[in-house]
Amino acid sequence: MDFQLPEELLQMKQVIRDFISNEVEPLAMQIEEEDHVPDSLLEKSKELGLFGLSIPEEYGGMGLSMLGKCALFEEMGKTINGYTTILGAHNGIGSVGIVELAKEEQKQRYLPKMATGEWIGAFALTEPQAGSNAAALKTTAVKKGDRYILNGQKIYITNAPYAKVFTVMAVTDPSQGAKGITSFIVDRDFPGFHVGSIEKKMGLHGSHTAQLYFEDMEVPEENVLGEVGQGYVNALKILANGRAGLAARSLGSCQYLLDRSARYALEREQFGKPIFDQQIIQHYLADMALEIETLRWMTYRVAWMSDQGQKVIKEAAMLKLYGSEVYNRVADKAVQIHGGVGYIADYPIERFYRDARITRIYEGTSEIQKNIIAAQLRKEYS
Repeated sequence: MDFQLPEELLQMKQVIRDFISNEVEPLAMQIEEEDHVPDSLLEKSKELGLFGLSIPEEYGGMGLSMLGKCALFEEMGKTINGYTTILGAHNGIGSVGIVELAKEEQKQRYLPKMATGEWIGAFALTEPQAGSNAAALKTTAVKKGDRYILNGQKIYITNAPYAKVFTVMAVTDPSQGAKGITSFIVDRDFPGFHVGSIEKKMGLHGSHTAQLYFEDMEVPEENVLGEVGQGYVNALKILANGRAGLAARSLGSCQYLLDRSARYALEREQFGKPIFDQQIIQHYLADMALEIETLRWMTYRVAWMSDQGQKVIKEAAMLKLYGSEVYNRVADKAVQIHGGVGYIADYPIERFYRDARITRIYEGTSEIQKNIIAAQLRKEYS
């Protein structure tokens, strides 16, 4: 395995590191309090090409490998998670389906504008009665002539309030169960498409989530993504593809928390000496460092395997599970090391603590990842 990054990518990492430090972090508390990422910051992100990480160069993007994307996502994870979630959802589940499954004419229509950030992407799978059980979708797509008529509802859709392009899963043949689900590319301005109100969340402030409603929404037949009846398989592929990127962002957040905690432990004195000298604090920091380094190796290994075209269903599930659980454990220890300061909203530690919690839920809960791992193990040992 070769995790060595080319010089061009190393330079890009430094550019993003400087951008995060100089442009994003100074606005972090404002974004947290206002639950809004300034348009000026998003425009600067577009100018850097941060909306085109997954999109091939021929369509105006960077066309990065999974290893390259993870390297940049790790840097992005070192700031307010709401901001990085906008980028992560767009570059991950919001666009990879179109990149990997779309017909050429579909790519020509959507990807150039998605690469520049003019059109933001979103992924619409979850429904009120179909969360972890994604095969239980109720949204229907009935073919009438040269178009499909969609009716139904989606919930918890990241980027929904401002996305232009949605990858939507709907049932085209109820008698076929999971094999009767089809993927569609849906434009925001299709007749019958409505976005609900923005949800108020515990964390990820600045990243907005909303419901989608389809009321006799007309989708042209040419907007079917992939093959009819392959929507469930497509959804699993799209979600698996995004897990390395999500883990990389969690990795960056963990590194941020360790850096802050170690520096605080050296500065904070109790009983006449830095708390870093207390064995319990040393053990907390050692545990954090160990898990972070393990997560780093897992992240880049799965990214490398993906780039080699290897099957990573089990490994991606392991990575998502471990990454989200580590993030939560590291955030908890960071609060404990900071004590009362870690619980105060004027400091970033409690924000990361709240933001970490959703990683065990979205894009496949920790419990679902265990199911996936166990299912793959059953195949291996049967």
